[in-house]
Amino acid sequence: MAQRTWLITGISSGFGRHMTEQLLERGDHVAGTVRNLHAADDLKAAYGDRLWIANLDVTDTPAVHAVVDQAFEQLGRIDVVVSNAGYGLIGAAEELTDEQIIHQINTNLVGSIQLVRAALPYLRAQGGGRIIQLSTVGGQAAFPGGSLYHATKWGIEGFAEAVMQEVAPFNIGVTIVEPGGARTNFRHHSLKLGPRMEAYDISPAAGARRIAEDKTAVSMGDPAKMAKIMIDSVDQHPAPKRIALGSDSYQAIHRALTGRLAELEAQRELAFSTDFPKGQ
Repeated sequence: MAQRTWLITGISSGFGRHMTEQLLERGDHVAGTVRNLHAADDLKAAYGDRLWIANLDVTDTPAVHAVVDQAFEQLGRIDVVVSNAGYGLIGAAEELTDEQIIHQINTNLVGSIQLVRAALPYLRAQGGGRIIQLSTVGGQAAFPGGSLYHATKWGIEGFAEAVMQEVAPFNIGVTIVEPGGARTNFRHHSLKLGPRMEAYDISPAAGARRIAEDKTAVSMGDPAKMAKIMIDSVDQHPAPKRIALGSDSYQAIHRALTGRLAELEAQRELAFSTDFPKGQ
């Protein structure tokens, strides 16, 4: 197993933390970003120079580019870039504040886009590499109460799918990861709620709020197993375009895709009817 150097955003918790722990344990090097430098003190104490840490808020575009520049310049080569940092915003579209909407988009969508843009010149120059973009089951299936979260995840999936085609000639692979619920602290620390409007108590969107507020719920997904699959995907050639993780993710995405396909196929004649006749 070849040793690699990884750049991972958001290593203080969740999948970023699980991946970092597994990678350091097996002997790889990790350049990790956190918003609180002390959040990785235990890892730094245990693994020393194999963990490079930088403070980063991915909503700060100049800082994203500066940290990526520093990581590549100081570490020489980075084999895998993992765009992991993000959070969920819950509430009906009308309930959310303008500030919440902007911050959600700047974190999950713009931050991820700028991370990839900052890394691509280095990956091209070194002759290749991998990009792993963390998405979610909510990047393919949509649920009431998650409209802005879905907007960012559907958006970043479209971006990543286009980029994977753009950079294929440079030996750069891109993989989108779509986990379902996992036993991380995402539900407790990475979900934000919009202000409640009583009018939406009768809306399906209220269900998402209740789920987010229920601190006793336990997800089925094992984050350590999921992190290992993400890590192992780098050994697959070509890079898998998408990886669904968790039975809930598979089932929800399967329902969403088959439903959309059925609706599309029912419109075939209508779609073709809008073309000019052949030869004209």
